[in-house]
Amino acid sequence: MAKPVKSLRKPGESGPLPFSEVVRLAIPNKGRIAAPIMELVEKSGLHLAETGERRLITRTLDPHVEILFARPVDIPEYVATGAADLGITGHDMVVERESDVEELLDLQSGRAKLVLAVHEDSGITSVKQLEGKKVATEFPVITRTYFAHHGVNVNVVLVGGACEATPHLGIADAIVDLSSSGTTLKTNRLRVIDDVLVTSTHLIANRDSLRTKKDKIDEIHLALESVIRARGQCYLMMNVKRTSLDTVKSVLPGLSGPTVMDVASDEGLVAVHAVVNEERVYALINALKRAGAKDILVMGIQRMIR
Repeated sequence: MAKPVKSLRKPGESGPLPFSEVVRLAIPNKGRIAAPIMELVEKSGLHLAETGERRLITRTLDPHVEILFARPVDIPEYVATGAADLGITGHDMVVERESDVEELLDLQSGRAKLVLAVHEDSGITSVKQLEGKKVATEFPVITRTYFAHHGVNVNVVLVGGACEATPHLGIADAIVDLSSSGTTLKTNRLRVIDDVLVTSTHLIANRDSLRTKKDKIDEIHLALESVIRARGQCYLMMNVKRTSLDTVKSVLPGLSGPTVMDVASDEGLVAVHAVVNEERVYALINALKRAGAKDILVMGIQRMIR
């Protein structure tokens, strides 16, 4: 368990703690990853202490942790400069801002690809064919780096949104844009030539804060990681006759095998507990019944710590 941050507050003093005693976590205030991140933060136990209208900086129930709401694209620099100790944003934002931060944890959400795409009727099939052409994007740094790597000179056109419309409007010959399912590209009759970058949501940290506020940062890291580990997992509990135990164990998957305990009220029964993937529960229940299990309970898992 992480050690508590030692407070410099005098007895009887109240109000916000000084920033040196607080870990500030920056999370998106809007965008496609904002809602899932807020849900993750709440499930980790960092409940907001101030409800109602969202403020720029909000306290949590842990007096040593506060939340800073910011644009996803700004979060890497807030963390790099120390305005925030931790941040949650897309890996693409970190690369685009070229921010000097430590990426601590892939939160396994917000997965997408930054792709190079052209109009389906353009006749362009390779990166080399874009020599001297115009490429529209919200990611100029990543785009220039990508084309430089391929030895292709292009004119980068910076756009603030609706990138997929630029080939139709004659603004650009190609785009570099985020795509999660490919549906928007197909709807706009765009064809992917190449994948530029694979991205997902990451927990990032200020390098100095990792040293000066290590205990609290480790605590937050573990809390978030435990929620991610629990995703898609269920906890099964059942009673099994001792004579059927081997059969039940043979059909019961688990992270490290089932836990078997005696049932005090019945010497002929044992209690069997296991963590399994929730996708397998539907078929597994019938298999367990056939193997001799009874009184089966299926429970969700909020957090899982190894």
